[in-house]
Amino acid sequence: MNLSSLTAYSASSHPLAAYGWDGGWEAEFAPYAEQGLLPGRVVRVDRGQCDVVTADGTVRADTEFVVPRDPMKVVCTGDWAAVDAGGDPRYVRTLIPRRTAFVRSTSSKRSEGQILAANVDYAIVAVSLALELDLGRVERFLALAWESGAQPLVVLTKADLVPDATGLSYLVQDVETTAPGVPVLPVSAVTGDGLDVLVAVVAGGTSVLLGQSGAGKSTLANALLGEDVMDVRATRDVDGKGRHTTTTRNLLLLPGGGVLIDTPGLRGVGLWDAETGVGQVFSEIEELAESCRFQDCAHGSEPGCAVLAAIDSGELPERRLESYRKLMRENQWIVAKTDARLRAEIRRDWKRKGAAGRAAMEAKRGRLH
Repeated sequence: MNLSSLTAYSASSHPLAAYGWDGGWEAEFAPYAEQGLLPGRVVRVDRGQCDVVTADGTVRADTEFVVPRDPMKVVCTGDWAAVDAGGDPRYVRTLIPRRTAFVRSTSSKRSEGQILAANVDYAIVAVSLALELDLGRVERFLALAWESGAQPLVVLTKADLVPDATGLSYLVQDVETTAPGVPVLPVSAVTGDGLDVLVAVVAGGTSVLLGQSGAGKSTLANALLGEDVMDVRATRDVDGKGRHTTTTRNLLLLPGGGVLIDTPGLRGVGLWDAETGVGQVFSEIEELAESCRFQDCAHGSEPGCAVLAAIDSGELPERRLESYRKLMRENQWIVAKTDARLRAEIRRDWKRKGAAGRAAMEAKRGRLH
């Protein structure tokens, strides 16, 4: 048996294999194992502490030693961590570099990103069929999903509310047009339709469940878990929206294999440096743009614009171009805002170092005199 086979065998037989542990994580963790630390996966974070599942069971650990200035590097549900083998309290000593991360911009004016889930294989966007489809919001979620590095999947929940098969097929087709390259699956937690397909998908790794309040995420999570683990609250009849049922991000082991990260309902879904993700969502526009006469064509009124020609011919819906422009403008704004913040931080650092240098020079002169 060669070394790679031994690594694969070791990882697959590891107590954390069900949580996604594999040979790659084992290799990454090797230096920390030599220090006597334990590997574990973060299943919940709150108030400066987190629950970490390890080979010894789930432990409560303090994140005091992992409090970076960069909010993108805080401990997050789904992270793999190195924790103390014993002691009270226990501490998370470091995080293993993430493979993927689902990030949105915060609603604050500080131009910071917020990590919703780490090391995710599938980003499941839950969209309720109890309301009229908001295709623009679907595109926004998918841009962040593609940018995260995970494989997006759109799940149309509450499919039992659309009993007409033809009408349901049209709704699925509308979303498929909005989500090129993304599977679209109508599911009913009431009748069980579509659940077998979804169970098969999520069994292949780590999935994060995303969507607005009232999208049926908690009901869907319970259906996947096979029991009522997540609290479910009725949506309002007026607008179909619900209160935040889930208030923290929880990583849950699925009985059919795989793990699920359930997230609170998201009212705001701001982009965070997601140009690649936006391009993936609107791949047909980017492909058309390659045939534009001018390389920097803005698809406004330029002659020889292949995108505008596609709209005139009916090949491309005008709504898609308007949505593309909107998300690209928003993304450019947040990137510029972030760059400005970074420049300000650099200037402050220069001033701080300059002041320290001047103080040292004055002290040196005082000693010489």
